Amino acid sequence: QIKESATLTRDVLEQHFSDLKGTLKKLLDERLMSLLQEVDVIEQESIKPLDECQKLIEHGVSTADDLLREGESAVDGDVGQQNEKLCNFTKKALHIQLDSLPEVPSLVDVPCLSAQLDDCLLTILKNQIFRHGTVASRPPVQLEEFVEKPGGILVRWCKVDDDFIPQDYRLQYRKSTASHFEDVYVGSETEFIVLHIDPNVDYQFRVCARGDGRQEWSPWSVPQIGHTTLVPHEWTTGLEGYSLSSRRNIALRNDSQSCGVLYSKAPTYFCGQTLTFRQVPFGIETVGQPDRRDSLGVCVEQQNGYDSLQRDKAVCISTNGAVFVNGKEMTNQLPAVTSGSTVTFDMEVVQLGPCNEGGNFKLRVTISSNNREVVFDWVLDQCCGSLYFGCSFSYPGWKVLVF
Repeated sequence: QIKESATLTRDVLEQHFSDLKGTLKKLLDERLMSLLQEVDVIEQESIKPLDECQKLIEHGVSTADDLLREGESAVDGDVGQQNEKLCNFTKKALHIQLDSLPEVPSLVDVPCLSAQLDDCLLTILKNQIFRHGTVASRPPVQLEEFVEKPGGILVRWCKVDDDFIPQDYRLQYRKSTASHFEDVYVGSETEFIVLHIDPNVDYQFRVCARGDGRQEWSPWSVPQIGHTTLVPHEWTTGLEGYSLSSRRNIALRNDSQSCGVLYSKAPTYFCGQTLTFRQVPFGIETVGQPDRRDSLGVCVEQQNGYDSLQRDKAVCISTNGAVFVNGKEMTNQLPAVTSGSTVTFDMEVVQLGPCNEGGNFKLRVTISSNNREVVFDWVLDQCCGSLYFGCSFSYPGWKVLVF
């Protein structure tokens, strides 16, 4: 691990500084071209009026020279031609203004270009470069635990550097056969359930952190492998009142008039696990219209012909927060289910009787919603190694993810 990480760190450093040198050279070249273009513009704008002034002066001198030659010719001719030539010369001389010149700018008004280059840039760059980059022998956060979930993995991580104050964490994963990691979570929590995990397939995970008030991320933790042996929870297909996602873990109550209970495909919920329902916002209306018959819960077996889980051999919560056990409403009530609400069911066996002799089978049930929970014992007349989950909604717009 030391040699492999050292080799990787060298490669990362060499590539980063190579890219940095290329970027700096490009930026310096662009700045040089910008300044040279600025010199060209000032030169062209400043020299244009001087060139025009020079052309006017040269034209005046040439005109005066031509007039002088014409005057000499008039004087040298015979008497008859002299009068005519002198007359023409005089008329021409009167129309030419030889005593005026264009205004020539004073020397102080003529631009004199120079370049101002402040050496403090080198000092700033030097100080920044000498502080750029660090080499860490250990990352400040490490992966701590993997907990199998149906079709997912609960990943937990922890801070191992006491002096490091984290602001955000960043979790990535990839299949062991894949070449690139991808982000799966960025936030302040120290655990996250990664869904859409194929059972019995190894995945690599790594995590890093960003210090308080910093922009850059810390080094990655040591990659670790996690997997799940639990098949994902799926809703049953074919019920007219519900539309399912491609993975069949999200159910949407559509606008069909048909109603009934949508059950899981199989009894995939086992005691000791946590079953989670999450209300997913859908469209403009974040949730559908509530109804007292609405239900989210678990049951011993599928029973058709009911429009709610508020029946025998089932425990559930209604969208208004009422809790039902075997069809009877409890006095304790949870908050109403709204957009983004998460409802969890946890069960453990507290008493196991001789089921084949009609004994009682007692489960300790905890239902949590919006940071509140109710705990009660659910007494059944049969042993249940696994349970179905289900939902029922009277009106369209409800969209539930199960995991």
